[in-house]
Amino acid sequence: MLFEPVLATPASAHSSIITDEEAGALARTTMNLFKVWDVSDVEACTLLGGMSSRTWARWKDGKIGRIDRDLRMRMAHLMGIHKGLRYLFKEPVRGYDWLRKPNTAFAGETALALMLRGELSDIAAMREWLDAERGAW
Repeated sequence: MLFEPVLATPASAHSSIITDEEAGALARTTMNLFKVWDVSDVEACTLLGGMSSRTWARWKDGKIGRIDRDLRMRMAHLMGIHKGLRYLFKEPVRGYDWLRKPNTAFAGETALALMLRGELSDIAAMREWLDAERGAW
């Protein structure tokens, strides 16, 4: 049997779109998330798809400009990772610390190191791994 793509209906096609308003909220939340994760400016720029340090500085000053589709997806996955960590760890700090601890599941690498490879697929894979660990559907 050949793979046949499922064509979205107009109603369902718009249900997964991240609006400009939602993207702005994601950006503000991502900045707060990076604070609790203790992410450096360089790490933040990498996690956000190679964002320039100048653009990141503007974001930190509250001047968030246009957010493209890739960046919207990155931030959505980062929120999913945060959610997964909150489900797995009763104490939020333990989850934040887990990001930087070597993990045998990742051949001794840290979760953050894997996400810092820079590809959207690396962040998506970490989200999927956490979802599987917590038994999400």
